[in-house]
Amino acid sequence: MTEQLHFADSGEAADLAAFLGRLVHYDRAAAVRLQAGGGALAVFGRPPSFDVLAIRTVRLAAPVGMPLDLTVSAGELLESVDEAGASAVVPGPVTGPPWAGVLPPRGGWSQVPGLPGAEAVRGAVAAAVAEFRARDEALPPQHRTRSERDRIGREIWSRTLGDTELPLRAVHAAQSLGFLRPVRTPVASASAEAPTAGGPEPLALLASGGWLRLRTPYGSIATRRPGRVGGLGALQVRPV
Repeated sequence: MTEQLHFADSGEAADLAAFLGRLVHYDRAAAVRLQAGGGALAVFGRPPSFDVLAIRTVRLAAPVGMPLDLTVSAGELLESVDEAGASAVVPGPVTGPPWAGVLPPRGGWSQVPGLPGAEAVRGAVAAAVAEFRARDEALPPQHRTRSERDRIGREIWSRTLGDTELPLRAVHAAQSLGFLRPVRTPVASASAEAPTAGGPEPLALLASGGWLRLRTPYGSIATRRPGRVGGLGALQVRPV
């Protein structure tokens, strides 16, 4: 039986479509894992080259009729999103990539100190992008190869943000997926993670076992902590 999702409003549908569109931009064959529960849908994706998991949570108008946990084509899900009708049809399942079976833990998250403010975080990404471009342009023609560019990229994006363990590639992924855009209006949410009107952007760095998670009002980026072994499981389904 075809499962139809009904979102809380058209804005939720538009946000999901934007997220899926960015994933498909990076990988036309992208897959996403869907988990629904408690009136929310969590969508997990892995943009190539960033080596992180991206999570976008969408509020539903009502809980789904039966437990939903499957991996589908991001492109097919995107095509089914009806923004005006605030709905989408769940495509048929696909064989999931390896990452889809190793998600961040369900609970046990605690906030980690040391995360810079939102403007400083965006500034760190901009500075790293500028450094990459400058170093790439400075390469002599005979050294301007994919392997050399990849080496430069690994060096830059493996650096950590401020005094935290969070690699810059996680912040770059958040920026590229639209998770770091400024908050202009409060994001309606039933969770304590929602921003308050006129308040600062609620960026937070969380840790659980061997995982780190950069939480923003628009989604989260999760990555393994260096040298740590994390637990397996499913990230808790709740609005961000």
